[in-house]
Amino acid sequence: MTPDPAPGAPSSKSASHHSAPRSRVYGRYLGRRIHSSEWLSPRQWQRRILFWSGAIIVGLAAVGFAWASDAAYAQFSRLVQHGRFWPFIVTPAVFAFLSWATSGPLKATRGSGIPQAIAALQVENERFRHGLLSLKVAIGKMALTLLALLGGASVGREGPTVHVGAGLLYTLGRRFGLADAASAGRFILAGSAAGLAAAFNTPLAGVVFAIEEMSGAFEHRMSGVILTAVIMSGVVSLGILGNYAYFGRFDIVLPLGRAWIAVVACGLVCGLMGGLYARLIQPGSRGIVGWVAATRGRNPVLFAAGCGLALVLLSQLTHHGLYGTGYAQAKSILQQDDDAAVPFFGILKMLGNIACSWAGIPGGFFSPSLAVGAGLGQNISHFLPAIDPSAVVLLGMTAYLAGVTQAPLTSTVISMELTANQQMVLPIMAAALLARAASALVCRKPVYRALADVVVKAYEQETQRQHGHRDAEAHEVAARGGVTGHAVAEQKPH
Repeated sequence: MTPDPAPGAPSSKSASHHSAPRSRVYGRYLGRRIHSSEWLSPRQWQRRILFWSGAIIVGLAAVGFAWASDAAYAQFSRLVQHGRFWPFIVTPAVFAFLSWATSGPLKATRGSGIPQAIAALQVENERFRHGLLSLKVAIGKMALTLLALLGGASVGREGPTVHVGAGLLYTLGRRFGLADAASAGRFILAGSAAGLAAAFNTPLAGVVFAIEEMSGAFEHRMSGVILTAVIMSGVVSLGILGNYAYFGRFDIVLPLGRAWIAVVACGLVCGLMGGLYARLIQPGSRGIVGWVAATRGRNPVLFAAGCGLALVLLSQLTHHGLYGTGYAQAKSILQQDDDAAVPFFGILKMLGNIACSWAGIPGGFFSPSLAVGAGLGQNISHFLPAIDPSAVVLLGMTAYLAGVTQAPLTSTVISMELTANQQMVLPIMAAALLARAASALVCRKPVYRALADVVVKAYEQETQRQHGHRDAEAHEVAARGGVTGHAVAEQKPH
């Protein structure tokens, strides 16, 4: 016979009745913990897989773009070898076509591409971001930059690769439903860093660039995202191209002492020249910049053709010309090759870069800036015969790039990784910091930020114009008696 339960003790039926809600509550609690956990949440893992896949795609795109860029410029070089008159026909025609092609839906492909990525980070509007970073824009950016190199333009592929990287990751996130402002910003920033890292094969430079130039401030939550994207794209680049330094490996040393005069000389001269270049390619309404804007506005296609002709005429003053990224010329100067001594190559290359920037054609100025810095460093080394010329050239490259971008950390890391040289880190950093200060005397606002502000301002003006147009239409409809149903109801006699 079953004994009766003790008085006050819950029956088994009552206990099971109370344990069921408890288990359901615990199940819900466990589910919330899983979804909120960084490592167990399916949503977080979906985001990670998208980041990893996107970074791999960016790495593949960067490697393919680099190969195609070299092939395009090699084709132009073969054309020049057949006759130096060919650039007089081809280059202005290509510049004119690019100006026409980028005047419509592909307007976002103009210029470097980094300002567009920065602008997309600043304005958290999906329509605006899509207009700058869509897949159509990314593909158009690569195709038109290749055409620019095929026509001999003095442009680089690194800035466009940043633009393409940001566009590919942004498009991937948007395609899989991660289009909210915060997620889109992470995809854009990570894609930009991965693009630069894969373009130069400089992983650390990609991270520093994203923090210093793109985001403007370090965010702890973004560090892992950026590092992961850079590692993934870097592994792809490393696996296909191998472990290489962009300019080769240089065992250069600058002893502490009188040799540091080169740091001061390169920092001041190259920094000022870099600031001057940055100032001349920024929009303005006064002086020569205002004249350029007014002339280009009247007939942009003809103006672009004139810029192409100016590049060809300047190239006649050098043996190898001023065409292309400038990579070969910079490497030749850095290695002190016999045929590298071209008087005033740095000044002429800078003028060629200005002509290409004024034309508004797609293409960056990272590599061309390094070539200008190498030429200026070579000129400075003639006044410092007791110092290793290669060391002065390397300082000139760093200082000029820092002067143009006003991003000393990125310039320092890029120069170190491009030459696989760790012994010059202190002189390089000192020259970059000095160049940044000298550049600010000529150009107060960093060039990428200034150009990004132009993109943002154009968007804001267009938005205001559309709002004003809609308001005017509403007033016109109201004046004609076409009021809303609510207003009609109010006007009906009671």
